[in-house]
Amino acid sequence: MEHASHHRALVIGAGHSGLAAAQALKAKNIDVTILEARDQVADPWRARHPQLRLNIHRKFAELPGHPLTRQDGPFITRDTVIDYIEGYAKHVGVPIKFNTSVERIHKTLGGWEVETNRGVYLTEHLIIATGSQKTPDIPDWPGKDSFRGEILHSAHLGDVRRFEGRKVLVIGAGNSGTDVLNHLAGVYAQRIWVSLRHGPTIIPTWLLGIPMHRMANVFAMISPPVLDRLLGLTQRLVYGDLTKYGLRSHPTGAATRMATEGVTPALDNGFVRALKRGKMRIVEETKRFDGTNVVLKDGQVIDPDVVICATGYRSDLEPVFGDLDVMNDYGHPRHGTGQKDLQNPGLWFTGFGVTFQGYFYAARVAANRIADSIAASSQGAPKRPQVTKQLECLH
Repeated sequence: MEHASHHRALVIGAGHSGLAAAQALKAKNIDVTILEARDQVADPWRARHPQLRLNIHRKFAELPGHPLTRQDGPFITRDTVIDYIEGYAKHVGVPIKFNTSVERIHKTLGGWEVETNRGVYLTEHLIIATGSQKTPDIPDWPGKDSFRGEILHSAHLGDVRRFEGRKVLVIGAGNSGTDVLNHLAGVYAQRIWVSLRHGPTIIPTWLLGIPMHRMANVFAMISPPVLDRLLGLTQRLVYGDLTKYGLRSHPTGAATRMATEGVTPALDNGFVRALKRGKMRIVEETKRFDGTNVVLKDGQVIDPDVVICATGYRSDLEPVFGDLDVMNDYGHPRHGTGQKDLQNPGLWFTGFGVTFQGYFYAARVAANRIADSIAASSQGAPKRPQVTKQLECLH
């Protein structure tokens, strides 16, 4: 077991954001160690369904100093992402302590003390890179535990061919929900319902033969209110009036939702066509479960064999950092892409900000901000100071 090791910088999480931060720090000659709770990098990606492709263009999916293969075309596959992150970890070449779960964090007079299952780490700079999608979130609907069908989160979708011939209810049609529906569009399911409170803003993956995500830099330069109208108009011009098929628009525009709630627009790649052909049917919001049935807001009762919950994720950071007032009203860090927090010097977040260019691009931005700020700091190596605040368990 390791005890009280001292570090200039410590990264929690060996995903793409943590590795990008480590690479940027290493390039500034700043010693850094990564703590990873799992036994390998890219572990969450291995749990994703095998048909998955990124909905961000390849040009925005590269991390600094490590080129990305072109074999998949514009949108890379899940397996390519896994291979890429594994290769990037070797490229970065900093120490990674696997199977190391953070149990407690203490704010100190001169930095941060991190208690883990493998000992204590002291650091001047603590970089939290556990990500906004750490824990799949399934609401606790009344009767859910007694439902006799299958309930799963979209993160654990698996091979969609297993849904052939079955009655499927998908709850939610945001980014991940629409991805599920895009894949289900090619499956001969007996019936597919889509339960929604509000519909998403949907834009095509391809427009006039061009991947829409190639325009992400342009989108990022447009003010949210203007972009709300442009994306809404694009949806209407490409797909027509989707309210005829039960798909209502969200009262908040897509760009505004992304800026305030971290919810990105949905990319269509088969869902809308399946909806128009009657292969999928929009139904009301799910209210409760009852044996083999699901009861909707309007009183309608349906009987799915499988319920797929595309209901988002939790970062699980609020119990950890709630006392430090670093979270916004939506449960995300206020400084989620590497911005300096003057109230909590030495505490950094990466992997929690959302940009039109995607999360790999956001990881690059955050990594450079963090590395530049730490390199410019005049503080020396951390001492073992008096503990001033105890925080809760992070894992």
